[in-house]
Parts: sequence; C-alpha cells; structure tokens
Amino acid sequence: MPFHFLCFFPSHPINGVGSPCRSSPTKAPLPHRSLYSHSHMEEKPSRTTCSTDLCFAIFTSFALIWIFLCFDYSTFRSSDNGVLIASSVFSTNKLPLQNPCSGRYLFIHNIPSRFNLDLIRDCQSLTRGTDKSDMCPYFQNSGLGHEIEDSRGVFFNYSLFKTNQFLLEVIFHNRIKQYECLTNDSAMASGIYVPFYAGLDISRHLWNPNISARDSSARDFVGLISEKPEWKRMFGRDHFFVSGRISWDFRRKTDEGSDWGSTLRFLPESHNMTMLSIEASSWKNDFAIPYPTYFHPSKRSEVVEWQNLVRARRRPHLFTFVGAPRPDLIHSIRGMVIEQCRGSSLCKFMDCSSNGVNCDDPITTMKAFQSSTFCLQPPGDSYTRRSIFDSILGGCIPVFFNPGTAYSQYLWHFPENRTSYSVYIPVRDASNWSGSIEGSLKGISKERESAMREEVIRMIPRIVYADPRSSSWDFEDAFDLAIKGILERVEDVRRKIREGRDPGEGFDDPDDFKYTFSSID
Repeated sequence: MPFHFLCFFPSHPINGVGSPCRSSPTKAPLPHRSLYSHSHMEEKPSRTTCSTDLCFAIFTSFALIWIFLCFDYSTFRSSDNGVLIASSVFSTNKLPLQNPCSGRYLFIHNIPSRFNLDLIRDCQSLTRGTDKSDMCPYFQNSGLGHEIEDSRGVFFNYSLFKTNQFLLEVIFHNRIKQYECLTNDSAMASGIYVPFYAGLDISRHLWNPNISARDSSARDFVGLISEKPEWKRMFGRDHFFVSGRISWDFRRKTDEGSDWGSTLRFLPESHNMTMLSIEASSWKNDFAIPYPTYFHPSKRSEVVEWQNLVRARRRPHLFTFVGAPRPDLIHSIRGMVIEQCRGSSLCKFMDCSSNGVNCDDPITTMKAFQSSTFCLQPPGDSYTRRSIFDSILGGCIPVFFNPGTAYSQYLWHFPENRTSYSVYIPVRDASNWSGSIEGSLKGISKERESAMREEVIRMIPRIVYADPRSSSWDFEDAFDLAIKGILERVEDVRRKIREGRDPGEGFDDPDDFKYTFSSID
C-alpha cells in the first residue's frame, strides 16, 4: 500500500525564507508543540508542522524506507555454497510456502515379519548363502556390522563398519524408516516401498535343488501384495523393493533343479514392480544401486574429512588388483588381469584366495586401494563387484573391461561421462586379447590422472549409505539418489496415464543390448 504525505507549509517567512504554504485552521498556538522554538522570535507561527526543507527530508526518508522494505534479499546468496550473506524477513512479494514433500511422499507397506525381520532373527540359516561362517554379527548397528577400530591409521576412526556386501536390503529398510517424507496415507504417496528381504530369503535356498522351496516365499509375497488396495491404483507400477543380491538370482527361466535362483522376477505380478539391487539384469524393471561400503557417515563434515584424507594419500603403485583367481573360468578377463598384474613391477596383486590375504579385513583392503592410482575391476562371478565402490571410496580410479560392470549399471549414481572418472579397456575376448594394461595406464597424462582422481573423490558421497541411525544427514547419499530415481520413474508412468498412453509401455521390457559392447561404443 503506497504512503501518502500531507505537508503543511508556514504562511509567512520563517527565518527570512518565504514559502507559500497551507495553514491549518487558526487556533491558539501551543508553544511546546511548535517545531520551531527560538527565543529571539517575537512571533510564533500558526499551527504549522514542517518547513519545505524538512518536509522534503521526511518524504525522502519514507521513500527510502519503502524501497528498503520492498527489496528482495534472496539475491544476496552465494551461488557456490548457498551461504547466506544477507537476509530479511521483510518482503511484499514472497511466494506462498511450498510443501517440501510434494511429489516425494513414500508409503511403507506393513507386511508379515516372515518376509523380513524373521530372517534376521534366524540369521544362522543365512550362512550357506553368503559364504560366511556366521552372518549374525553383521546385523549389528542396523545392518552396518560392528564398528572398526583402526590401529593402523588407514581410517582414522571415521564412521567405519565391517559391512557385509549382501545386507543392502536391511540397511535400506532402516534408512527409509528415517526418510523425511513418509506418509501413513497411501493415497498421498508418490512411491510405495515393500520391505521384502528378497536377497536374504533366497540365500537360504540357492543351493537347494528343490525349486518349490526356492520359489515359495516369492509366490506368497506377490500374492499378498497384489491383493492390497494400494496395488489397484497403478497395478503395482509405483511399488518397489530392494535386494542385497544380484538380479539374476531371481530370474530362473526353467523348472530344472540345476538352474540357478528363483522365479520371483518372472512372476506376472512382479513384472509391475521395480527392484533395486546391487546388480541389475537386462530387464528394464531392474535398477542397480551401489553395493554397501565400509563407510557410513552421519554428516557432511565426515564426508569432507574423508575426501581430504584420500586426496592426500601417497600412491606408490600405478595399479592394483584385489581379488581371487577363478580357475574354473577358462580364458576369463580376470585371469588375464591377474597374469598381467603379477608380471608388472608397477602393479600390486592382493590375492583373496583361501591361501592368500584376508580380504574380509577392511583395513587391509582399503590400504591397498588408498595406495594405488588405478584399480582394476574385471567381471568376476557376475558383471559387478563390491570392489568397485571400495576402490572409489579409497580415491582409486577404476579400470573397467566390460560395459556391464559399471556403465550400464549405476545410471543414477555414476557420472554420464565415463571418461571423467574411469579408464575403459574393452576386452571382448580375453583369449585373443594382446593389449597391455600397464602400457594403457602409463600413457595417461598426469593432468588427466589428477582430474579423474578428483572426480572419483567427488563421487564418494554419491556411493556411500549414510548411517541409518542418524537423523542429521546434510548431504545427498546413495539412498537419496535411489529414491530420486524411483520417484522419477513412477512419475513417468503417471505422465503416460495422463496422456492416455499405455503405462506398461517399456516398463519391464528386456534390453538385449544393455550389456553388449555396442551399448557404449
């Protein structure tokens, strides 16, 4: 609302200055209220309130105040770090406050404990499926495992835990329970999370030739979920669950006992759900998210300290391979990598076979990654490896030999420009490959090497899962990026519905070229 000023000027000269003015009605002057009280003046002015000069000063002051109050101080923010330089609570044109959870609400299904918590209580039954003598200790600290006490100066006692690579679904469940935009009203939810521990469940039966035992929980699970009212809204296309095992463990195509895994992802109801796992299949309803690492920070400052730590590390080895030979995989890339590493004085080979180094020791493993410039990441039993993420955590530049190891997998978490953070040496046929890993890496300039390492260090917060027991996260971690990806996927389905298109279009189709070399060439 604009200000209106009414100024009364004196009707006669004041101190020799004549001004036209408007006088107030004649009344006896009140000396103590006069704006001008000079002892040498014989005549008091009639009831006047200001001179021309004073009125102009008052008007100018009010105008400046009005401009001051209307100014938008939101422009006084640093574009680099969001630090507030100046702020004001005064604004006449502020937009209405928006709900920060709009489009981000998640609903968690309440399902019987036999699909999740009972598996943890019966942790002894999980041993065979994970190749650990006892899985129970790994469930401490909300699935992070026990804290690591570092006496060798590798970690400097940051938020480090002995985390098992197969417990992603437990960590994710505990993390999502702290999500800031949960709702008990499923109608408000943009996504629906189902806490089925599919990986832990199948790990009990993977080596069981009885396919009925392998498929029992999967069939019960989809039957239960598809009968709930939330399913009917989008027929499950807004539903997602998480697995700590690779997607291929749930895509058995036959009923032969010798065939691997369960049929979970081939069940009709499961087609409409999205599964997040440590390695995706070639179907479009499977998405890969990072393996858990040993580092689970509670706040951004811990991440920054860790980044500074690995940035300052001295790296005496040009390249490193941490892993075990696979004698049963004839002419494998892994065998070729080990052979070349052993034959180079610039490579450190950390043998994880039963007669080698204990690679379950996080300190030993991370020390190797922190001491090397490049870390070799060939496929192993499957396309991906946990070592990818442990090496990035150590500030080591990954070297990939197959697009299915990273580039076609972690689309939500890795930079689109693969050359910015990694080296790609395509090996289509290891038996006929005669290239030199050492020669390829020595040909990289120091400038490019430094730029890649810095990009790898910048990736660290994106590939770690924050401590789910905390509530003070102030950085975007792997969980946040996974949720963002899911919400965008569900919104894409809703957009198709609004446009009158088939919501199932491209939702669960196979992608036969996803892991071929032509996919990135």
